[in-house]
Amino acid sequence: MQAAAILLAAGQGTRMKSALPKTLHPIAGRPMVRHLLAAVEQAFDRAVVVVGPDMPGLEKAAAPHPTVVQRERLGTGHAALQAMPLLEGFAGDVAVLYADNALISAATMRRLREARAEAGLALLAMRPADPAKYGRVLTDGSGAVTRIVEYADATAEQRAIGLCNAGVVCADAADLLRWLRQVRNDNRQGEYYLTDVVAIAAAEGVRVVAVEAPEAELRGINSRAELAEAEAEVQRGLRRVAMDNGATLIQPESVSFSYDTVLGRDVTVGPNVVFGPGVTVEDEVEIRPFSHLEGCVVRHGAVIGPFARLRPGTVVGPAAHVGNFVELKAAVLGEGAKANHLTYLGDAEIGARANIGAGTITCNYDGVNKHRTVIGEGAFIGSDTALVAPVKVGARAITGAGSVITEEVPDDAMAIGRGRQVNKHGRGVKPKPRK
Repeated sequence: MQAAAILLAAGQGTRMKSALPKTLHPIAGRPMVRHLLAAVEQAFDRAVVVVGPDMPGLEKAAAPHPTVVQRERLGTGHAALQAMPLLEGFAGDVAVLYADNALISAATMRRLREARAEAGLALLAMRPADPAKYGRVLTDGSGAVTRIVEYADATAEQRAIGLCNAGVVCADAADLLRWLRQVRNDNRQGEYYLTDVVAIAAAEGVRVVAVEAPEAELRGINSRAELAEAEAEVQRGLRRVAMDNGATLIQPESVSFSYDTVLGRDVTVGPNVVFGPGVTVEDEVEIRPFSHLEGCVVRHGAVIGPFARLRPGTVVGPAAHVGNFVELKAAVLGEGAKANHLTYLGDAEIGARANIGAGTITCNYDGVNKHRTVIGEGAFIGSDTALVAPVKVGARAITGAGSVITEEVPDDAMAIGRGRQVNKHGRGVKPKPRK
């Protein structure tokens, strides 16, 4: 049987104190809503995202999944109801999830679907260390769920219950639509609660079951502090995966990964390294401390850092070296090439075994357009050379230290582009007379 998911993402996220919609805040380099959608895409056949008014960024992040706008924020039950017309005629189960429960795994979603196959309605629940203000899941003697009571409406006895609602429900599409239409807003908040469908279903004699999952997956992310906790949880998992796959992390807790970081075997990562989105590192690479990589590829056996920055579009070739305080942007560093000190290489192609001296700069931007620098195989770029793009330095060519290169340098040539030194005798520092 097919199944669809509705993601509720219309909340303003006032506790975030941000102009950015809550579910666009990133975890490991990816918006919350995309984390949840990635899992949904593995467990469900379709997805619909409910957004609030004036959230074009969220609609873009949800693509290619359709979105619907909840123009009045009248509660979670009302939000879910807005999505149902997009599933008109759908024959299968529908699950409703909250986009700020960003870390629910595909495996947990599949368990929810399996439980729904044995009952009329299934929901996700947890036993958090601090139940705080979660809604409580009430059960009967057989373990079946009878209803969920929101914290604000719960008695002291009900608040003492440890089983808490995670907000996710799954039922047959037609049943869910019928129950949503029966939800009322006669509660302290004056809202239409999605959770009320549990009591409505139970009143019809439908069996409702709870599927327990870890708090780390199910807890909501509603504040900056909770966002930081979720980031820490995801980072722990990413580090574990990297080490399980054969990478060495010298000081794991100091390394930050992106959701899509790929590390090969026998990669060594020093302390305080940051991986932004889109990084692939091949086998036997060493990444030394305090380096920052984003949108780049590092080939087999290369050495990066310390204090190196690789920006998007960069490819570091096999056995190449990128040293301290070197920045590469949209640059290809050939096999065995070296840029070891204090260098900026932007929009550049560096040939195999070329040596880039300290202080080299590719002057790639003229204030309007970017231009490319090409350096041939085995070339030697002297320290403090400025390469004014577009420019080409031939294979095995040399530039003198301190040169400004504005014209092509042929293969095997030496280029010196600097003013001649003039010595003015007798003009040196004269000792001051003592008083």
